[in-house]
Amino acid sequence: MREIVHIQAGQCGNQIGSKFWEVISVEHGIDASGIYQGKSSKQLERSYVYFNEASSGKYVPRAILLDLEPGTMDSVRSGPYGNLFRPDNYVFGQTGAGNNWAKGHYTEGAELVDTVLDVIRKECEGCECVQGFQMTHSLGGGTGAGMGTLLISKIREEYPDRIMTTFSVMPSPKVSDTVVEPYNATLSVHQLVENTDETFCIDNEALYDICFRTLKLPNPTYGDLNHLVSATMSGVTTCLRFPGQLNADLRKLAVNMVPFPRLHFFMPGFAPLTSRGSQLYRSHSVSDLTQQLFDAKNMMAACDPRHGRYLTVAAVFRGQMSMKEVDEQMFSIQNKNSPFFVEWIPNNVKTAVCDIPPTGLEMSATFIGNSTAIQEIFKRISEQFTAMFRRKAFLHWYTGEGMDEMEFTEAESNMNDLVSEYQQYQEARATDSDEYDEEDQYNEQE
Repeated sequence: MREIVHIQAGQCGNQIGSKFWEVISVEHGIDASGIYQGKSSKQLERSYVYFNEASSGKYVPRAILLDLEPGTMDSVRSGPYGNLFRPDNYVFGQTGAGNNWAKGHYTEGAELVDTVLDVIRKECEGCECVQGFQMTHSLGGGTGAGMGTLLISKIREEYPDRIMTTFSVMPSPKVSDTVVEPYNATLSVHQLVENTDETFCIDNEALYDICFRTLKLPNPTYGDLNHLVSATMSGVTTCLRFPGQLNADLRKLAVNMVPFPRLHFFMPGFAPLTSRGSQLYRSHSVSDLTQQLFDAKNMMAACDPRHGRYLTVAAVFRGQMSMKEVDEQMFSIQNKNSPFFVEWIPNNVKTAVCDIPPTGLEMSATFIGNSTAIQEIFKRISEQFTAMFRRKAFLHWYTGEGMDEMEFTEAESNMNDLVSEYQQYQEARATDSDEYDEEDQYNEQE
């Protein structure tokens, strides 16, 4: 039994999270009230990864929904899947964090965090062997960013040997909801660098671009964006939820994807990208999917992988296909694009294959890349942060909650260090390691 405990924090986290549960409920043949309606025995074989089975035969998501204001929860509860979740697992405050990271992390959030931890503990005690935790949240607001990171550090203390994965929505310049996003995001990244094992960076700007360019949607709604995110989340977790030819779990993913502990920010992607209506009119082959996967337009983070190099890549293919073809296609794409893969990590592309395709598609593929190009996001946030922090704009909202300016300076320098680490490994070549040169000189002297 390899259970995952899912946490969704804040408005954005709850909306993405709810969409994710809709998608995987359908995949496992579970209807909106938690009753199994499916046809295939494979659907239930490993449903325990995300669902508990109640004595009434109802399947209940192992999910904790939290927010500092009741609004989002009410809309989830009154939505079509509101009866799916355990009523005890809705945890909310009344005050709201008002887009203020300090409120979420130090004042309002800190008051609620023990209640949330109790619910998490209860879920973990009902498990045979918890594999890890996954959290959906955004980094631009107050609850998801401030309280989300607080919760991550608390869980880290209590379950130090479990994998911590986050699906984090990064603020992006074109889709900015609040002016203090750069502050909240920088303070959050400061925490994520230290406390998570894998962070999938999702970016509204990139999602909008996919909706406009690829899906040809003139006015994308948040529903369309969340649809994309949930497709990716469902793909990333496929191997855990279904038996396949090659199985991967969160830990295998972390071991294969993270060459240095701080560099665990991934770029997700998904193929085939077709609009909701036109899925029926296209046929797909493994080579199509592979081409799409590595296309910059398919990335869900607003940075161009062609500006950096891949340290590691994982691809999860779903559907009836031959392993041989998958391996050949992945091999050929590495050969064609070899300059974009670092040569000092040989065989840095990991593939997993699962027989069961997502609903409505014959086959699909999900991409997870650890690319040095992700530094573009952090650079962008850092520039906006510095512009405001130089003038100490909006700072009194944070210091008023008991924060210190020092913390901002630390967070800023931590993020800049992260950028320069990515840059350093982007430029590293297979032969120019410093230790290597020193040894050579030493041997020559001998």
